[in-house]
Amino acid sequence: MLGTVDCKMGTETILKTDGKKGVVMSMKVGKYEFEGPYSSKDDLNDESGVYAIHCRRDDKYYLIDIGESDKVKSRIKNHEREDCWKRNCTGTITFSVLYTPNLQQEGRRRIEKELRDQYNPLPCGER
Repeated sequence: MLGTVDCKMGTETILKTDGKKGVVMSMKVGKYEFEGPYSSKDDLNDESGVYAIHCRRDDKYYLIDIGESDKVKSRIKNHEREDCWKRNCTGTITFSVLYTPNLQQEGRRRIEKELRDQYNPLPCGER
């Protein structure tokens, strides 16, 4: 059974590198502000971070997996648990990311463990 993530949606206006303003959506996962949700893996950056995999159904987000990587986009595009995500989602799979440019793997794993403990059990993956 999937548990609903306490997702408080918000938006933030940022100045992009091309000098134009853009809007970044965000959602709260635990006590952290993640960018997203994104429905396309192509919207992700290949940077270090903690990622959350959600199932969006009936305008609610259900957390189905959490992970960390030094290259989030590549990791999600080539993830061995993608079949599990699909089996456990009857809606739309979405992704959100807490980018962590100043954390090494140990710091990312600490956040991943904290969120896994908070939303235990998750349908996909264990650490």
